[in-house]
Amino acid sequence: VQVVESGGGLVQTGGSLRLSCAASGMPSSIDVMYWYRQTPGKQRELVAAITSGGSTTYADSVKGRFTISRDNVKSTMYLQMNSLKHEDTAVYYCHVELYYYGKDYWGKGTLVTVSS
Repeated sequence: VQVVESGGGLVQTGGSLRLSCAASGMPSSIDVMYWYRQTPGKQRELVAAITSGGSTTYADSVKGRFTISRDNVKSTMYLQMNSLKHEDTAVYYCHVELYYYGKDYWGKGTLVTVSS
């Protein structure tokens, strides 16, 4: 089982980045996929989530700027981040839940740095 994030990097305020999360080796289909983020000294916070049916939810701080999507065939999730702010700087983590097996998995994260 692997969950691997990619797409992080350094971007200027107002810029855009697209994160990807690729899940492989899963014993069943993935029910819910999440993006979380964390900065030093703070708790990990939910950024966005998407169900297998395409229902989405967003943190208030990213609504209107971030868009979550997924490709169920490829078991891949994306996070399009636009109008980035300095406070979006964080390590972004992918989290997946498999209800049938009662399991969940985390990636190791990808760093997003927004320079002001």
